[in-house]
Amino acid sequence: MSQREEFHNLDHPEDGLLRELAPGISTRIFAGEHAMLSIVTIAPSTEGQLHQHPEEQWGVLLEGSAVRIQGGEEIPVRKGDFWRTPGGVPHTMRAGPEGAKVLDIFSPPRPEYRIPGKGFGAG
Repeated sequence: MSQREEFHNLDHPEDGLLRELAPGISTRIFAGEHAMLSIVTIAPSTEGQLHQHPEEQWGVLLEGSAVRIQGGEEIPVRKGDFWRTPGGVPHTMRAGPEGAKVLDIFSPPRPEYRIPGKGFGAG
């Protein structure tokens, strides 16, 4: 494998494995052996589905504004804020009026995100 295949760019929409999580929410996924990155784009004022999974997840708000809904709390976040979501904790995001772009990091990688599909879980 060429080392070039290991390099990516946040601004290239064709880069990564595309997955539509919900109407107005899409992600580009980059899977490694022990970690997985997901670049999530959320349309203005759109809220994802509350969900949980066994993998640990870290997130950082790259653009826009949002409210992180996690473990029954709603926490406003702005560009540069980052957070940890332990496995098994219910969570989602609600984008602000300008939308949001989030970098999520999963460890270990989520098996259902290794293949094209739709939704926050398998399928």
